[in-house]
Amino acid sequence: MSPMAEPSTRAEIVAAADDLFYRQGYAHTSFADIASVVEISRGNFYHHFKSKDEILDAVIAARIAETERMLARWEHAAKGSADCIRSFIRLLVANRGDIKRFGCPVGTLSAELAKLDHPAQPGANQLFILLRTWLAKHFAQLGRKPDADALALHLLARSQGVASLANAFHDEAFIRREVRLMEEWLDREIS
Repeated sequence: MSPMAEPSTRAEIVAAADDLFYRQGYAHTSFADIASVVEISRGNFYHHFKSKDEILDAVIAARIAETERMLARWEHAAKGSADCIRSFIRLLVANRGDIKRFGCPVGTLSAELAKLDHPAQPGANQLFILLRTWLAKHFAQLGRKPDADALALHLLARSQGVASLANAFHDEAFIRREVRLMEEWLDREIS
């Protein structure tokens, strides 16, 4: 592997923090936890980030960038807006293992930061805004412009509910059933 292909220490810290914030929660993840995963000294760690809040900001920015890339991949692979929306719905099945164990990464971080009254909470909400805007765009392209935003919010709310209950009950059959029902709902809404 060439040096250019190797991730930077900063990128490794962000990736490790992202995973730990998702699995343990932001409040329950320490500098030491992150440094241990990346296998760097605290001094080297502080060279890259001065505070856990700086890491959180970098994690949120990385999640937004990855979500934008995922949405672009879906659009590139789709045969139209309905396929794009189906890709969003099917994400629950694709990520079912993590969702059953840890919930939705977007929803859990946003909820935790809201409970902490953390100043980064509006930044975390940008992920929901990105998804809402993207879904609304595709509903509008399917001829539902007047209620595109309402449909996008409904689908976001339903997917968050499914993720929360799947996490509570660890029930894969529930996830699959709800995904099927959401796809049937989509077919009715756009027919």
